[in-house]
Amino acid sequence: MAILVLFLALLVLTLINVPIAVGLGIVAVGAILLTQSVDQLPNVAIALYNGATNFPLLAIPLFILAGAIMNASGISRRLIAFATALFGFVRGGLSMVAIGSSMFFAEISGSAVADVAALGSILIPAMKSRGYPTPFAAAVMSSAATLAVIIPPSIPMILYAVMAETSVVQLFVAGIVPGVLGGFLLMATAYGFAVRHNFPVEQSFQLARLRQTFREAAWAFILPLVILGGIFGGLVTATEGAGLAVVAALVVGVGIYRELDRHHLREATIEGGVQTAVVMLLVATSTVVGTYLTEVQAPQQLARAIAGFTSNKYVVLLLLNVLFLFLGLFLHSAAAIILVVPIVMPLVRAVGIDPVHFGLIVTINLGIGQQTPPVASVLMTACSIAKADIWEVTKVNVWFIAVLLAVLVLVTYVPAVPMALVDYFYR
Repeated sequence: MAILVLFLALLVLTLINVPIAVGLGIVAVGAILLTQSVDQLPNVAIALYNGATNFPLLAIPLFILAGAIMNASGISRRLIAFATALFGFVRGGLSMVAIGSSMFFAEISGSAVADVAALGSILIPAMKSRGYPTPFAAAVMSSAATLAVIIPPSIPMILYAVMAETSVVQLFVAGIVPGVLGGFLLMATAYGFAVRHNFPVEQSFQLARLRQTFREAAWAFILPLVILGGIFGGLVTATEGAGLAVVAALVVGVGIYRELDRHHLREATIEGGVQTAVVMLLVATSTVVGTYLTEVQAPQQLARAIAGFTSNKYVVLLLLNVLFLFLGLFLHSAAAIILVVPIVMPLVRAVGIDPVHFGLIVTINLGIGQQTPPVASVLMTACSIAKADIWEVTKVNVWFIAVLLAVLVLVTYVPAVPMALVDYFYR
């Protein structure tokens, strides 16, 4: 009952445009005053501080800053040129370029919004100028950007690992196969549109052009190999890897490509600081809610209630998928992870679901939520760039959302898809 009341109160505050972080703080303090006493309020400050000083969370601002620096260094432009040389000979080649570039950029940014903002500002106008329908251009760019939260490094995965107290590195590894599979399935769907509507072929395949663009983008490919190789190889933690990403981005941007100036560095730093402040405030206020729910044993009560209904882990996974798909309609991924994951983890462990496996399920669910109105942060960014109506874009995007749902079902009920590499390397 406590969980339901808190969630309804938060939903009401959200609907009247109260920021989610502020709403979390209000419902937590209100619950403490109503059910406990004023004497407990000093503990709120301690919970806020402890929530925002978790060491793994340092990876978030560092990856955000690294992505912003890399984007300002001309990396996105070089990735698009290489993807065009690689996929441009296929009918509807620019849509393939959008998806392929997103797969490459995902290994740098870890953020779907950053992905669609960096690549969409170049590719959506290019597709429109080549005669692609505006809703299709926005839809393919939006859905492709979701790969950034599945392919490592992923900011939602870092948040989930902190909330669920599980391995960030294993989550990163678990995302590789589903992310690549999702990318190729999105390409197949885009190709179907291209054949049906006779979209143009961009250019003939030229090996010399492919070599040239690969050389120009070589550092863009080496950076993820160095960073993720260090993390997966156990040489650095995810947080240390994020710091390494910032240093590497500065070296490439200033010393090699020479496109990063003081102005762009300042903008990248401000962007990283603003995004980090939003996430950290969410984490801090959600810790107060989590502390209260733990004290009243709400997660344990929920686990016992659902376990009394069914002990079949696949039925439980179905119920949790429905829950997170619903939450994705109204909450940003960070808010949903921070608010809900600590509540459902006792149930997840009670029915024998691997926390790493469940983490990938949550990540894909909330990636789909970034495509489904009314919140749909990534879709809205793509529509803003394309100057397109969100509902017209959604009519096309449902086909790409169906692909992501198919990947979700496969990951949920065929655990070997995400877990085979994790089991091979770490278990």
